[in-house]
Amino acid sequence: MLTRPEALALDKASSQELESLSRRAARLRDEHWGKTLTYSRKVFVPLTNMCRDDCGYCTFVQKPGSPNARIMTPDEVMAVVREGERLGCKEVLFSLGEKPEQRYPEAREALARLGHVSMIDYLIEMCRRVLDETSLLPHVNAGTLSNEEVACLKPVSVSMGMMLENISRRLLQRGQAHYACPDKVPVLRLRTLERAGRHEVPFTTGILIGIGETWEERVDSLLAINDLHRRHGHVQEVIVQNFRAKPGTAMANHPEPDLDDMVRTLVLARLTLDPSISLQAPPNLASRFAAYIGAGINDWGGISPITIDHINPERAWPQIEALRQATARCGYGLEERLAIYPRYLESPERFLSTSLAARLDDISRDDGLALQQCV
Repeated sequence: MLTRPEALALDKASSQELESLSRRAARLRDEHWGKTLTYSRKVFVPLTNMCRDDCGYCTFVQKPGSPNARIMTPDEVMAVVREGERLGCKEVLFSLGEKPEQRYPEAREALARLGHVSMIDYLIEMCRRVLDETSLLPHVNAGTLSNEEVACLKPVSVSMGMMLENISRRLLQRGQAHYACPDKVPVLRLRTLERAGRHEVPFTTGILIGIGETWEERVDSLLAINDLHRRHGHVQEVIVQNFRAKPGTAMANHPEPDLDDMVRTLVLARLTLDPSISLQAPPNLASRFAAYIGAGINDWGGISPITIDHINPERAWPQIEALRQATARCGYGLEERLAIYPRYLESPERFLSTSLAARLDDISRDDGLALQQCV
């Protein structure tokens, strides 16, 4: 694994040095993950697109007064989930803006009409309905969480997630990406990761690159994730997400990371993180498939046959067959995993409620991947 000085130096590595490090990252991936890449067949449920944060790059969030601002009704949620079930999906990715009810009376009123006082309470209800009425598994991406919220969500979700993005407090300053974002204060996000570890929740996190952070801040963000994983063993995957400039945002004219920057960061992540952590890159940029595989990734993340990428709606998800062919051209197979990674199924008494563990026995193979494969 790279030391911190070696990780810092990777930013200035020559093309030849980067190529050598990429081969090292790919070998490490092969040693720990084999010659098969994975993905999760999922539906994306944006439970609400209201949020109390104002990130400089976000088009997902809508403020009350916008015709597009909404909280999905239970019937709307279940219609998406049942269609996903019909098409062979195994995962329901619940994503929602952070704590809109703490900023907007309109959000509080909408929740009250649904019989709830907080988005987390409503989320718990919808996770229960998914488990009671379908065969799908909830994965919850609800942002920062209190200790009590983590404890209440664990029995109704097989895994949780929250992008760390970056640990830099500098990005909270006026004019920076996280200005006016109370939930992007680094210590709050690190506390959520810590709480998930203490509750033994299989957890997804990651960094967002190209939002104005320095290379050193990027390195230290990955090291912070790795430190928490070494203490608790709960970080199942890390996503390296590239910033995309979007019209109408404060960062509409901000430069995007190029392919070299993305590859360097993936190599950095693979050689910095514990090799037991899955490394994921977004699959909806087809021109980058081979470069990402060469940099050491082992997973393509959640891919939906029916719902768009609501965070990056301008980038269509690849068809799974096209992804399989592209992966095969690089010498790797493609298989479908579940929303929880196989190694956590080896200790279900730690990482899952009894009812969820029993459910997974019926849908997972002996190796922990999805019993019914859609590839």
